[in-house]
Amino acid sequence: MLTENGHKVSVLAVDPSSSTSGGSLLGDKTRMIELSKDMNAYIRPSPTRGTLGGVTRTTNEAILLCEGGGYDIILVETVGVGQSEFAVADMVDMFVLLLPPAGGDELQGIKRGIIEMADLVAITKADGDLVVPARRIQAEYTSALKLLRKRSKVWKPKVVRISAKTGEGITEMWDRMKEFQDLMLASHELIARRRKQQKVWMWNLIQESVLEHFRNYSAVKDQIPLLEEKVASGDLSPGLAADILLKAFKI
Repeated sequence: MLTENGHKVSVLAVDPSSSTSGGSLLGDKTRMIELSKDMNAYIRPSPTRGTLGGVTRTTNEAILLCEGGGYDIILVETVGVGQSEFAVADMVDMFVLLLPPAGGDELQGIKRGIIEMADLVAITKADGDLVVPARRIQAEYTSALKLLRKRSKVWKPKVVRISAKTGEGITEMWDRMKEFQDLMLASHELIARRRKQQKVWMWNLIQESVLEHFRNYSAVKDQIPLLEEKVASGDLSPGLAADILLKAFKI
């Protein structure tokens, strides 16, 4: 819909990596057959490599590169698991939570934190036999969002129903997104959010670099296998092992 309206769309799809092999399926292009052939769209699948938050370390830089490449709409599709999904909210203008109507994710089953981060909730697959469950969940979340802490002074999170199969609700969802952008720009909240995100990402990169430097520090690197073995066997507590490694790093 967006590319037909003259927009250039970039999809940064992040796949979960295996903690055993480090491999990733990267099957996003097979799910986006039409979009992958669209000259106004760019799809970049990338593995998380174990990064928390379901996003890769370079996703933030990839967003900037796509903007520089002339893409005016950038969609970051994440793993969508765990409360560390907060990392996504620190790199995008709008956080959209997608929920299936019959996935067993009733209101009480969803982490409150991730709901509070959502600027828009979209109930997917709202077609066929799932229309009724989709309407019910939409009503539940509309009520629940009224009780949660607001992230913005000017925007109240909305709940919409969408169907990729029939196309129902897609236009409405985009209208809500544009409405969000207009309000956030007019109130200067969007600029403030982006400035805050830059600081968060600076510290995220520092933390990752420090940890990498710590792991590769010669006095620490040599002791890691032995201490890990002792912790695993119960001969040494995790806290004491961490203290030993930190002392070795200070020296």
